[in-house]
Amino acid sequence: MKPVLVLGPSLGTSSVTLWSACAALLADDFEVLGWDLPGHGDEPVVGDVTIADLARGVLDEVEGPFFYAGDSVGGAVGLQLALDAPDRVRGVVALCTGARIGTAEGWTERIEQVRASGTPSLVSASAGRWFGPGFVEREPDRASALLHALSDAADEGYVAVCGALAQFDVRDRLGEIAVPVLAVAGAEDAVCPPDLLREIADGVPGGRYAELAGVAHLAPAEAPDAVATLIREHCREAIR
Repeated sequence: MKPVLVLGPSLGTSSVTLWSACAALLADDFEVLGWDLPGHGDEPVVGDVTIADLARGVLDEVEGPFFYAGDSVGGAVGLQLALDAPDRVRGVVALCTGARIGTAEGWTERIEQVRASGTPSLVSASAGRWFGPGFVEREPDRASALLHALSDAADEGYVAVCGALAQFDVRDRLGEIAVPVLAVAGAEDAVCPPDLLREIADGVPGGRYAELAGVAHLAPAEAPDAVATLIREHCREAIR
């Protein structure tokens, strides 16, 4: 039986648009499962949530032990899972994320923008933040699908996740994590710069760090081959 690998999305994306290319490369080695944020993809909108709530949702949906990989808020959920369920989580790959992402003030501003103008108002700025140099030209269909997912995300769901990120801070708990963690940075990521991923790798006992050249904030879509290789190697190392 193949081990289970759960994939977590970035804010404004769906698991399909973010992970499909990478997941196809991992399907021979894992039973691959994805999940979506409230109001994203086919998930219904809910009320206020925390990162711990999102982590509990993953635990409720998946049976038995599993590996986990997540990007941005999906990576934050991975750190929370490692803290809350070390008996279930066999290893975590945290991509383009942080033990704290942004500031409460910054997330409040984002919430106000979405409440005033909706998620489509974020598309132009996100196109500049999400992708490394040349990605849109190399993969126009993939870039377009990701930006459409953002535009299609329900305002209330997006706002709820912003609120969760505004509260999230596990910097002082990284030393409690007892499962293998690989922190993967995009060298061009302005949202979660490499220093945030180094902080995770340095703070988690036995944590490891990798950096992807030319990649910004959505590593699974920008560099699916490299990300699949890192996930595969980390999971193999974790069970030795």
